[in-house]
Amino acid sequence: MRRETTRLIAGNWKMNGLMADGLALAKAVVDRVAAAGRRRSELLVCPPATMLAEVGRVLAGSPVALGGQDCHAADQGPHTGDVGAAMLADVGCRY
Repeated sequence: MRRETTRLIAGNWKMNGLMADGLALAKAVVDRVAAAGRRRSELLVCPPATMLAEVGRVLAGSPVALGGQDCHAADQGPHTGDVGAAMLADVGCRY
């Protein structure tokens, strides 16, 4: 018997867009996913860190997961510009 695996489709937005752009894109993704109905893949978006909390609010209640683009190995410390796993989880990231 062949076992079906769940695929993860992720979009990493890199360093593109401002907040309004990110919110519009997140809403469009949620709307398209809702219109498509049943899906066989897990969906993930990874916006820039400056948009995580707001994009997370748009994604709330949808099947689209939120993720960080990068994660420092340390929980905290003098790591200028870095983001830790607990910080990502705190704004709703699962990835």
